[in-house]
Amino acid sequence: MQFRAEAIVLAVRQHGEHGAIVRALTAEHGLQPGYVRGGRSRRLRPILQPANRVLGEWRARTPDQLAQLSVELVESRAASHAEPLPAAALEWVTALTASALPEAQPYPRIYAALTGVIGAIAAAPAARDWALALARYELLLLAELGFGLDLGVCVATGASGDLAFVSPRSGGAVSRGAAFGYEDKLFALPPALLTGGEADWPDILAALRITGHFLARDILAGQVAGPADARTRLVERLKRAVA
Repeated sequence: MQFRAEAIVLAVRQHGEHGAIVRALTAEHGLQPGYVRGGRSRRLRPILQPANRVLGEWRARTPDQLAQLSVELVESRAASHAEPLPAAALEWVTALTASALPEAQPYPRIYAALTGVIGAIAAAPAARDWALALARYELLLLAELGFGLDLGVCVATGASGDLAFVSPRSGGAVSRGAAFGYEDKLFALPPALLTGGEADWPDILAALRITGHFLARDILAGQVAGPADARTRLVERLKRAVA
């Protein structure tokens, strides 16, 4: 096996005294692990930073063998890692993607969306400019992995109008009328989660509550605490930024 592709660095783990195992997402080859010789060196550590875009070359004798990986930096996100909120967002979005996706299966929509979210985090001066895009990325990842929410029609009536809530059980939208008397058992559905565009902080936090619930139930259940802890830190920082 041998191929060369641009990739987004998702996770880096020490291996041996000097090397590192890197998990990176490519558009055509999906999530790919590789061993980087000297990956802990002063020269390579800044390149192997999660959310960086690199040009990688994977080489392995057999498909089952961990590939040797060499990397060249294409775009650094070091400036974003220097700021607390962007750094927390990049930590979460890369950890989520690394833990959720199976290896070697292409997800071109996820690759494109992740590229966009990372770019938005790097470019935006305030978290309000990218936090909703992050929630919409989480929504897309759920859908691409087979856990999509049905937010187009009311799960109770089949109607498409006045959708105001989401069922935490079914992941389906619920109209205002059908939700009467049960509002406290449902998630409020911010329209911006579906349409994108600008949103105020209550709607952004409501969107993150919805996606966070289904990620914890359907994607992260049974996994090590790392990715979930990264999301908790991010949401708490966002709440403090709003207060």
